[in-house]
Amino acid sequence: MLDRLQKILSRYGLASRREAEQIILSGRVWINGKQIRELGTKADPDRDRIEVDGKLLQTKAPEFIYLLINKPMGVVSTCDDPQGRKTVLDLLPSPYKQVYPVGRLDYNSSGALILTNDGEFANYLMHPRHHVAKTYEVWVKDIPSRQTLKQWQEGVLLEGKMTLPATVQIQQIEHSQHPKTRLQIILSEGRNRQIRKVAEQLGHPVLALHRRAIASISVTSLKVGDYRLLTEQEIKNL
Repeated sequence: MLDRLQKILSRYGLASRREAEQIILSGRVWINGKQIRELGTKADPDRDRIEVDGKLLQTKAPEFIYLLINKPMGVVSTCDDPQGRKTVLDLLPSPYKQVYPVGRLDYNSSGALILTNDGEFANYLMHPRHHVAKTYEVWVKDIPSRQTLKQWQEGVLLEGKMTLPATVQIQQIEHSQHPKTRLQIILSEGRNRQIRKVAEQLGHPVLALHRRAIASISVTSLKVGDYRLLTEQEIKNL
């Protein structure tokens, strides 16, 4: 059955659909001996010879894997790193090396990260229109005022665009020579380093950031660096 090439690569677990588009544009895909660079190209994986980086696409779609990992600080949430830093795949045993992260979590942040080889699932979670909520525990410098919290909750002009309304609540305040505040922040969007940028803009730089949950799926029961398979119900809920 003919289908768009980026959708095929995504379905066969090679990358999310967005990443598959970049693979095609970079000329890494060949169909029946012809190099492909057009995103609108269609193919039939049952009939056509599809190669990516010189490797033949397997004729049978892989069994899908869905993992939740409690990412430590100092680990990059990519499949490889040009700087040679440890990646989240280095935390997994060999049977799970074919998965890739759904979205990103900063090198200096810890917490919930989903990995999968199901491109359609990854594309759904990352698409902005679905507003998948993410819960963070964030230590910031000093003690934000009520007005600052209200501003953060209602939205902040960030890089020319307003952020969506967010839940921002004080969980703990430490009064000392260097006061700091622990906030619970729930976002329904995922702009690049959004919490860190907004906190800096509001005068309360982030000291530590931990993503506790994605939707209702929490890493509370997972030690830092550990992982587990998602349950069927959790996958359906997402």
